[in-house]
Amino acid sequence: MPRKSREKYPEAIYHIMCRSESEFLLFRDDNDKEHYLSLLKRYTDKYKCSIYAYCLMDNHLHLHLDPKGFDVSKFMQSLNTAYVRYYNNKYARHGHVFQGRFESRILDTDEYNLAVSAYIHNNPHSIEGFAGREENYKYSSYGVYLGLREDLHKLVDMSFIMGLFNINEPSVFAEKYYAFVSHQRDIGSFKELKKQLSSAVKYEYISGRQVVLRDLSPSKVISYISDKLLMPEKHIKTANLKRKTHEARAFMAYVLKVLCGLGYKEICSNIYNITLSGCSKLCERGYELLNAKNPAYENIFNDLINCSVSW
Repeated sequence: MPRKSREKYPEAIYHIMCRSESEFLLFRDDNDKEHYLSLLKRYTDKYKCSIYAYCLMDNHLHLHLDPKGFDVSKFMQSLNTAYVRYYNNKYARHGHVFQGRFESRILDTDEYNLAVSAYIHNNPHSIEGFAGREENYKYSSYGVYLGLREDLHKLVDMSFIMGLFNINEPSVFAEKYYAFVSHQRDIGSFKELKKQLSSAVKYEYISGRQVVLRDLSPSKVISYISDKLLMPEKHIKTANLKRKTHEARAFMAYVLKVLCGLGYKEICSNIYNITLSGCSKLCERGYELLNAKNPAYENIFNDLINCSVSW
C-alpha cells in the first residue's frame, strides 16, 4: 500500500520529529550533536527558514520549524542527507541512519505553537539529572530562551514566540516563559494536544510573520537577474569560461531553487549545458556568493524575497 502523502501548506509551521534506527544511537557523542546543529544553521540560512526551538536527544530530535514557504520535505531531505553522509563516514558504515521518514505535524494556532515550544523544551526531563532542570540541557534551545546560554550557532529565532507573549523585554519574557514551560510540564497537556494535531486541518493560520514567496516565475526571475546584472540572458543560460558569467549562472541557479521551488532537473531545463551533479555544485556556489555579502547579488535577492520587483 502506498504511504500517505505528507500534508503541507505554503504558510505552515511544523513540529518535526526524527528518530534513529532502533539498533543504534542517532548521536553517539557531543560532536555529533554539534555537527547536526551546524548543518541546521547552514540549511536554515541557505533556504531562508527559521528554527523556533530544538532539542537533540541521543536517539531522536525535535524541531519547531518554520520553512517560511520553502518545501519542508526538501529542507529535511537536504539536512538529514548531509548528516547521514557525515555519520556513515565517521563511523565507517553505510545504510540508513534515520528510522523511516521524518514525522511532521502542522501547527495551525498560536496555542499549538506555544504548546509545542514548551513540549520540545521539556523533552530532557527524561534524562537523569535534568528532571526539573531542563533548561540546563546543552542541546536544547531552552537555555537560550532563558538567557542562560549563548546561542553559539546563531540558530534560534526567538522573535516569534516572544511576539506570541507580546513581551519585548528579554528578562521579563524569560521569567514568563519559564513559568509557562514549567506549567506545561506539570499538567502534561501535550498528550491531548498531540491527538488534535494528528487530525487533518484546513490551513488558514498566518500569525502575522513574514512568509517568503516561493513560486516566482522562473522565466521572469531569469530575465530580472539578467537585466540587473547587465548580462544578456542567453550568455548566462549557456556556459562560457568568463568568471562573471559563471557567477551569474550560479546565483541564478540558487535563486531558482530557493525562490521558485525548482528541483535540479527543472533548473537544468532553464540553465543549459549542466549536469545534475553540476547543478548541485552551481547552487552551492550561488549560496556562497550571496553569503559573501556581494552587494549586486544581495540587492537582487532582497528585491525578489521582499516582493519589491516590478515585472
